[in-house]
Amino acid sequence: MVRKDSFTFIFNPAADKGRAAGKARMIERSLATFANASLEVSRFPGHAGEIARNAVGGSSTLIACGGDGTLNEVVNAVVGMPVRVGIIPVGSANDFLKTLRPAKKTTEDAIAGLADCASRTVDLGHVEFGDGGSRYFVNSIGIGFTGRIARTVQATPWFRGELSYAYALVSVLLGYTPLKMHIEIETPDGKLELREPVFAFSVSNGAVEGGKFRIAPHADPADGLLDVCILKAIPKWRFPGYVFKYLKGTQIDDPEVLYCKASALRVFMPEGDAMHMDGEVFRNVSGSMGISAVPRAVEILFDP
Repeated sequence: MVRKDSFTFIFNPAADKGRAAGKARMIERSLATFANASLEVSRFPGHAGEIARNAVGGSSTLIACGGDGTLNEVVNAVVGMPVRVGIIPVGSANDFLKTLRPAKKTTEDAIAGLADCASRTVDLGHVEFGDGGSRYFVNSIGIGFTGRIARTVQATPWFRGELSYAYALVSVLLGYTPLKMHIEIETPDGKLELREPVFAFSVSNGAVEGGKFRIAPHADPADGLLDVCILKAIPKWRFPGYVFKYLKGTQIDDPEVLYCKASALRVFMPEGDAMHMDGEVFRNVSGSMGISAVPRAVEILFDP
């Protein structure tokens, strides 16, 4: 079949801790059915974004072949540009794709079906750092507990997939203390404010984080809002019980959890701590930070 659209596949061989590299030849073979497609390989952090920026104008569709971090790079490079973004999941968790709930397919079949995919315009989250820098996120950010988990996952190449997240969770929990935070939240019903230690802080556009944890079970990436999930300070010995709640998404009914929809947040942290953004780690974030929803920001290929 001749494919009429123009595609640039952006492949990150470092995804899934380097294991994605073994799929390079299969992806290259799969492009043979496209009339106008090219494969570009990301060689270093930030390179996927460079490739995406250079491809706009020559391609109407960019395909992020990697994990959530690769998708994050591509999307940050093309926000506001007339281009669609697709996803071929070869990363560790591929969390954002789980919210879209695509049909289960092999990688080859998923690539072959891209030309006939519908598209869906989705929201993004936007973070403004105190130093003036900013960045979009596609799926979620987490500060403190989940930030440290992402950092540990990154540092343990001998585990992969969901096992690496489970190992990191236990490792982080053993030495963890809640993080002092001042949080202001703009919700559809008004303003909320917290000034207290927080065990876990997440802001989500998608429903799933860390492979299977339903951090934001009510998340809809097209509702114009972000989902905030905050576990207040609890004794560490109680947290294993919350793990099962997070797996099911039932933590939102717990009295120690604040869960709400939000258009914007302002966060202040007097002490530095780890933050993840779509799984990518920022190691020492502190001070003031603004987080906001950006409605209808990017067009994503969608295979229902």
